[in-house]
Amino acid sequence: MGHEHGYAVSLQWTGNRGEGTSTYRSYGRDHRVRAEGKRHEIDGSSDRTFRGDADRWNPEELVIAALAQCHMLSYLHVAAVNGIVVVDYHDDATGTLQQEGDGGHLSQATLRPVVTIAAHHDEADARRAAELHHRASELCFIANSVNFEVRHEPTTLVEGS
Repeated sequence: MGHEHGYAVSLQWTGNRGEGTSTYRSYGRDHRVRAEGKRHEIDGSSDRTFRGDADRWNPEELVIAALAQCHMLSYLHVAAVNGIVVVDYHDDATGTLQQEGDGGHLSQATLRPVVTIAAHHDEADARRAAELHHRASELCFIANSVNFEVRHEPTTLVEGS
């Protein structure tokens, strides 16, 4: 039997401009997301396309960020267990929203992690490090929870080369 872990967040709409939702244009999409015990809140809105504030995080970006974070954390674990020393990791992840009438869905995400491994590793280690993304993907809780394709386009570098 598996273990259960609970997570809770609070959401507060901050976009009431004095008229509530009396019309589609009368209200702001701004909101705050927080979790108990966290010092930092996330300022959110909808995508600018949907009358939101482009300077705030939108839900679609947060899903893509969660996928990228989860993959990175899974990858760092897999690398450590397999003796691969990662010295740098960054990802320029993207996602696509497919709009259909009044609704839509995220249709795919692409993670593009660039992993730099320690200089003492050789090309065989670099190949093995690249292959570990598959295992990290299998372990990623968030990727295992979405119903759209999560692609991976990893790059592996050896420090100093």
